[in-house]
Amino acid sequence: MKVAVLGAGAIGAYVGAALHRSGADVHLVARGPHLAAMRRDGVRVLSPRGDFTARAHATDDPAEIGPVDVVFLGLKAHSYAACGPLIEPLLHDTTAVVAAQNGIPWWYFHRHGGPHDGHRVESVDPGGAVSAVLAPERAVGCVVYAATELEGPGVVRHVEGTRFSIGEPDRSVSARCRAFGEAMAAGGLKCPVEPDIRGDIWVKLLGNISFNPISALARATMRQMCRHGGTRKVIETMMAETLAVAEALGCQVGVSIERRMAGAERVGDHRTSTLQDLERGRPLELDVLLAAVVELADIGGVDVPTLRTVHALSDLLALRGAA
Repeated sequence: MKVAVLGAGAIGAYVGAALHRSGADVHLVARGPHLAAMRRDGVRVLSPRGDFTARAHATDDPAEIGPVDVVFLGLKAHSYAACGPLIEPLLHDTTAVVAAQNGIPWWYFHRHGGPHDGHRVESVDPGGAVSAVLAPERAVGCVVYAATELEGPGVVRHVEGTRFSIGEPDRSVSARCRAFGEAMAAGGLKCPVEPDIRGDIWVKLLGNISFNPISALARATMRQMCRHGGTRKVIETMMAETLAVAEALGCQVGVSIERRMAGAERVGDHRTSTLQDLERGRPLELDVLLAAVVELADIGGVDVPTLRTVHALSDLLALRGAA
């Protein structure tokens, strides 16, 4: 299997290193000091499961790589619409795009069935700009349950979790999903092929939609948010509103708020990706989290006052950061 990791940051480099360890033909696309370090020393993974180094090919020019079987998309969702020049050299007729994004994906209603089949979610695919670059037919959903951080150029700190659930928008268990899942498993990761990946999307979103913006607003870790009575209550309310939206769209989420909170607290003093982006002066990935679910709430006729309030506050934070 030939795999290109487009956006080989903390998650992308971790996945690329694992796939390289499995024997896959892996190519990492990155830039700057991180790229220079990976070229010189490989990807160094520091993990409670055991440290290792993977010396996969790394470049800033996808044309050096050519067409691949799978593009693992490690870019932030707000970068998708502009990634055409980077991804085009990597595609052939059957190339799959495994999009490891948080929140509601641009392909969410592709082959969804029911009254909303084919609906475009404006918050994540404004004017169809993302679909024009990443055809929904190529998409394989991917929900990331691993926590990683870039400790330095070329150095990935694996905090916890090894699960990357994948699945087809049409709910089939495809050959391309099985092959990618097997390669990931051979590299030491868990990669179940889910018959309905949307359920996993909402399970992960329960945490991201609440912890990510609150962490940025409060500059707090997972443990700190869980153990502060006020923020814990806000987060639980946001989760309840999110579950109501999922159910209005026909998706039953098989996890309780109590279980989701307990899992988050076990992560400890981990800084969410949104807080890490804020600290590094990067754009905040909030549209696919909050704005998208508020938009879906309108479609489903669900009242989400707390989500709207936190969205307004975090949106202003993001705008001030971009100014």
